[in-house]
Amino acid sequence: MSTFAVVLDQPQQLAVKRLTLDAATAADCVVEIQYSGISTGTERLLWTGRMPPFPGMGYPLVPGYESVGRVIEAGVDSGRSEGEFVFVPGARCYGDVNGLFGGAASRVVVPGARLLSIPDTLGEQGVLMALAATAHHAIAGEGKTCPDLIVGHGVLGRLLARVTLALGSPPPVVWETNPQRASGAAGYHVADPQSDDRADYRVICDVSGDNLLLDRLIARLARGGEIVLAGFYEAPLSFEFPPAFMRELRLRVAAEFQEADLTAVRELIGSGRLSLDGLITHRYDAAEAASAYETAFDDPACLKMVLDWRGMHG
Repeated sequence: MSTFAVVLDQPQQLAVKRLTLDAATAADCVVEIQYSGISTGTERLLWTGRMPPFPGMGYPLVPGYESVGRVIEAGVDSGRSEGEFVFVPGARCYGDVNGLFGGAASRVVVPGARLLSIPDTLGEQGVLMALAATAHHAIAGEGKTCPDLIVGHGVLGRLLARVTLALGSPPPVVWETNPQRASGAAGYHVADPQSDDRADYRVICDVSGDNLLLDRLIARLARGGEIVLAGFYEAPLSFEFPPAFMRELRLRVAAEFQEADLTAVRELIGSGRLSLDGLITHRYDAAEAASAYETAFDDPACLKMVLDWRGMHG
């Protein structure tokens, strides 16, 4: 069995190729992918070749961890049924080609335990489950507090604000320096940091990926405040100790989402408390993936790019 997949042969060399799939086991499902999203964080680093050492890293590779599709074969031990519409957080099923993260393909073989059943009505919005779960993981759960300041109004920043509201917390302030991304707030306020003179934020959640920002954020904290690093930082981070000492800074890193976060987000969506509307701004047929990746990375008006695989199911 074969598939069409986005393959990065090396940095900035991308093409859609036909690859042979690994044989499915009794615990696996074969999923026909309908849509996959392009991450402007980790996938940009793969594209540019600046991704720090990461398990499974190496070219050629198939990227992508934001895919949705239909189960067309379900192994007897997979726990799934044919016909289920599922979110696929990546796959490793391409033989000698690395699956990092492996979801950008027309068909994948993946353990049934890794799949999340989602409503058919989500359609292409299902690709946003990964970022919504990432937002949930950053701010919800034991020992975590929803932010009153979010830095960055891209898709992840918007989802952090929406999840904060969905969990019943007060509306956060969101900082955004790019005027093209300042619009689209729903129930919260977006401000340029130059126009905000507050220095009493309790929890600041940074999704900017800017490794030079910490000192400026520390200066805006209340005593005992927390900074949550929810972006992906390719360069070392540092900060001046005296201001952090005076504020008794707490610093937390939010890693990748867990299965419980996906389940919680699905419940928030199902209850109507969390909307994914208005976040997908660009769509390309998967055959035009090279152009889609360039647009996703270079066009500031592009919040979320989706590849449509439905024309490549031959």
